Amino acid sequence: MDEKSVSGYSGSVDPDEEFSLQPAKKKGLFGRFDFPSVNDVLGWTVIPVLMIIVVMLVYSQMLLPIEPGSMEANMMGSWEVGFGSVLDAAVEHLRLILISTGLAIAVAVPAGILITRQGFRDFSGLILGVANIGQSVPSIAILAVAMGFLGIGAKTAIFALWLYALLPIVRNTATGIEEVDPNIIEAATGMGMTNRQILLQIELPLAFPVMFAGMRTAAVINVGTAALGAFIGAGGFGTFIITGIPLSRERMILVGAILTAVLAVLMDWILGKVEDRLVAPTARA
Repeated sequence: MDEKSVSGYSGSVDPDEEFSLQPAKKKGLFGRFDFPSVNDVLGWTVIPVLMIIVVMLVYSQMLLPIEPGSMEANMMGSWEVGFGSVLDAAVEHLRLILISTGLAIAVAVPAGILITRQGFRDFSGLILGVANIGQSVPSIAILAVAMGFLGIGAKTAIFALWLYALLPIVRNTATGIEEVDPNIIEAATGMGMTNRQILLQIELPLAFPVMFAGMRTAAVINVGTAALGAFIGAGGFGTFIITGIPLSRERMILVGAILTAVLAVLMDWILGKVEDRLVAPTARA
């Protein structure tokens, strides 16, 4: 028997025994290797199936019974004329979310990096205070103020959603970088790496799981907040809600509210799967 040490493990190893550092594969759904496990199948199917069922119920119980020529038909459509308004509202809602969250990421990530750099730490309170405006001030108040200089329409809603999404991304970016082990930074410095190389090759990859969690939070929050954009003519599912309330049209209110909730759940599920693909390999590295 030979004494060997492999990856910090010391013990007796039979030289004739095949030894592998590769993790053992889990048995899948049918008891064989390389098949998806039960948890994998459920993780990929439960949420989409539930959301499909909810959408089908909304269609069959709330949209299908709409009579042509009624108030609901003029706003959402009917079986005869199609439900083009609902699809248009979905596209408008998604556009508000994607544009505002993308702009927030483009601004908040550099800001979060900046307040972790030497010489700029003194500005962290100012930057976080500005980013916190969106979370401190009610969304409807931000819309009202922004409407004063941006007017009515989608750009005002995008500005409000952008401001609302800044804080989670800035805070998580700074937190993720600050939590990188100082010993790793010290070792990289000793190897002669520059500050830029340390940031791009060490700090950002290690901080990415925390950063992505902030982006995911901002996107999901914006799904619900985007419904308020209908108050200033930005469209989206909120249009059905704000129109149905004064007219006492419960069907319209429920359609807007349920579809907004479905979109939020799907957004969180999709970003969760993206996180599994991007963040998990980074965390294991």
